[in-house]
Order: sequence, then C-alpha cells, then structure tokens
Amino acid sequence: MTKHKTLKVGIVQQACTADVEANKENLKRNIADVAAQGAELVVLQELHNSLYFCQVESTDNFDLAEPIPGPSTDFYGQIARQHGIVLVTSLFERRAAGLYHNTAVVFERDGSIAGKYRKMHIPDDPAYYEKFYFTPGDMGFHPIDTSVGRLGVQVCWDQWYPEGARLMALQGAELLIYPTAIGYESSDTPDEQERQREAWTTVQRGHAVANGLPVIAVNRTGHEPDPSGQTNGISFWGSSFVAGPQGELLYRAPKDEAVNAVIEVDMQRSENVRRWWPFLRDRRIEEFGPLAKRFID
Repeated sequence: MTKHKTLKVGIVQQACTADVEANKENLKRNIADVAAQGAELVVLQELHNSLYFCQVESTDNFDLAEPIPGPSTDFYGQIARQHGIVLVTSLFERRAAGLYHNTAVVFERDGSIAGKYRKMHIPDDPAYYEKFYFTPGDMGFHPIDTSVGRLGVQVCWDQWYPEGARLMALQGAELLIYPTAIGYESSDTPDEQERQREAWTTVQRGHAVANGLPVIAVNRTGHEPDPSGQTNGISFWGSSFVAGPQGELLYRAPKDEAVNAVIEVDMQRSENVRRWWPFLRDRRIEEFGPLAKRFID
C-alpha cells in the first residue's frame, strides 16, 4: 500500500497553441503553481506540448515527435526534480523512423523516468486521425511504481474500455490516470454535446466503482481550428475531474477555461470500499475466457 493516507493531486487543464515552446513554458508555470499548493502528484493532459495535430493527416506533423528519453523528458524531468513531485506527462514518441507512439511518461521526484505507457487503443474518426500517426502500444497494461503509489496510467481513448482499467487494478494499481484530449464537433446539437461529455465522465466513474479505485482524468480546453478547413475544428470540453473509489466526484473543472487545481485524495478509502464491495473476490474468472474474442458469433 502507498505510504500516504491522503495524497494531494495537482491537475493542469490548459489550452494549447501552435507555439510548442510557449506551451511548455506555460506548463512549467502551471506545474509550479500546483506544486506550491502542495501537490505531490501532478497530471497533465494528452499531447500537451502542441496543438492536437491529429485533426489532419500530414507527414509534416511527425516532426513534432521526439525520442524517449529526449529533449522533453529532460525538460519535464528537471521540473519534477525541482519541485520534488511525481509528474505524469503525455508525449509524441519517435521510436524509429516511421514508428511512432502516443506515450505517457511518468517522472519520479528526483527527475528520473519511473516508467512509460504507450497508448493501446487508437481511434480513427473525423478530426481524430490517430491511426495515421500512432502505432498501437506494445507494452501492455502495467502500472508504474512511484513514491506516491502504483499508478495505472492509460491515455484518452483507453478510458472508454473497462478491460484496461481492470488489468491495471488486478496488478495492484492504486490510482487510475487518463491524460485526455477530447471535445465537441461543432455540428452536434447542444444536447448531443452534453450527452457525450456526460458519457465520458460516467464511464470513467464506472471504472472507479468497478475497481474500487480513484480516477484522475485531465483534458485540454479551448478551441483548436482544423488546418484543412474541412471541419470547424474541435472545442475541447475541459471538465477534468477526480473521482473517488465509489465514483464520487471529488472535483470537476469547468468546460471552457484553463484551470490549475489541487485535490486531496484519501488513499485509505479504497481499502474500505473494497471490503464493502468485494468485486474482485466474486469474479467468475473461469468463465471469462470468451472476453478474448473480438465478438461471440
């Protein structure tokens, strides 16, 4: 179990621009802000260094990718060390020429890389052309051990799948964490937009309940235009949140503004919730083999 009875979690929800260095400097200030408020664990949004470039398919965008370790891991490692925090980042990884991943990198308090996770589920939808850029992760679903606990880190589209959350929980994850970039298509009606945002929140609160674990989801905010002009761009819906192990909302950010927040999470509560609701005890694992099939015809 983690050494902490309570854990102060810092989340940074921000809007991004085309200026990568400006985005990184803004993040540096925001991380310093939540660290000054006592945050021990800080979580950033998906692909936070740049605009969400997957709105179009352009080989020029591969220039945004970096090796890991590389310049960005040096930058964020130094920030983690400076503030003595565990830091969850989200980077565009260049593994080799023509081979790229959407990769979360976790830094320990001393600035070292505690571990990384390569996004497993890759969407391909209008304005979310991620299959063009990202090779699906090949590292599996494995938590990352840190000084603040065992972190079950996944990325964005992974958050819709209960299987990844369960596999993290079964390996002793103490928190489920999802850097995110998701928003509205402008042609959807306001009612449809709200249904989507609530579904996104609800499914992740379900992961918290099903696994008896807190969930941290950090999304970007602001409008980003479509460079191709084929759509009206994406209005990212913010709404970053922290939920407790019964799905209770401990904090939810606004939809349309940048926010730095620090939320106190009771790390002992999961133990009690799992005693009340022993879902892991009652799983009929001998009957779950068919879950490995694409579809049961």
